[in-house]
Amino acid sequence: MQHEPVVRLEGVTKKVSSKTLVENVTLDIPPGQVFGFLGPNGAGKTTTIRMMVGLTSISQGDIKICGYSIKEHFETAVSNVGAIVENPEMYKFLTGYQNLRHFARMMTGITEARIQEVVGLVGLNNRIHDKVKTYSLGMRQRLGVAQAILHRPKLLILDEPTNGLDPQGIRELRDYLRLLCHEEGTTVFVSSHLLSEMELMCDSVAIIQNGRLIDVRSLKDRSADSQSAAIETGFLVDDPKKALSILEGAALQDSMITLKITRDEIAETNARLVQAGIKVYGIHTVTRSLEEQFLEMTGGDQIG
Repeated sequence: MQHEPVVRLEGVTKKVSSKTLVENVTLDIPPGQVFGFLGPNGAGKTTTIRMMVGLTSISQGDIKICGYSIKEHFETAVSNVGAIVENPEMYKFLTGYQNLRHFARMMTGITEARIQEVVGLVGLNNRIHDKVKTYSLGMRQRLGVAQAILHRPKLLILDEPTNGLDPQGIRELRDYLRLLCHEEGTTVFVSSHLLSEMELMCDSVAIIQNGRLIDVRSLKDRSADSQSAAIETGFLVDDPKKALSILEGAALQDSMITLKITRDEIAETNARLVQAGIKVYGIHTVTRSLEEQFLEMTGGDQIG
């Protein structure tokens, strides 16, 4: 059962009066990944997350966490979840340690050793006994993550966790989330509007628009491991017009001829161009950023 999804959304729909906020979303979130959730403003990201943690009801469909239905076995399902929706809320007049102790009392089986373990995991050893009101936003975010993972959840849900963080804070958070996956085996489900950070942070992403899931894709580059994988390849040539006429499916991009071909076909295409009397000055693998792919799929809608 190792490959059983940690979360399964089954035809999830959310309606408010006559308005549909989320429509028939079906999605599996595999274990041991940082899984990103992207979409334009008002796409339904936060509404979906609120349904996942029981903060809003599901109009149609179901959500299963570790095999347990949110509708039928809510307490068992959410016992596998740690979450920060919007901003982590702490008692600012208490120290970070006192906040964690207070939260630990609400749950069973949280030992002093576990508290110290999560403090070290999020890198707050030197400041854990300082009052939260003296913490930076990034430190409060880290304390929120520590609180959310105290009970060793199978799933950590973070809604826009990088909001307000400076570049160093974002990088630290990214490193902690990767560490969580590797050290704790926690699956992280994270929404964010910072596409460049999602590209660095996530193993896979799902893209939602107008309440509908439009794409799910892996961000791991497997092209180097597969001879048969099609790769977007660019040829810098002296006569682009002539090259376009002899290469079916080719396009002109930034003064290069580009087409999607396998690794073996790259050599064959180069030979065809040379035989046609076209000089080839360079061959490049064209990698489109996540932002470019996102804008192409969503028709250029703003992110957020």
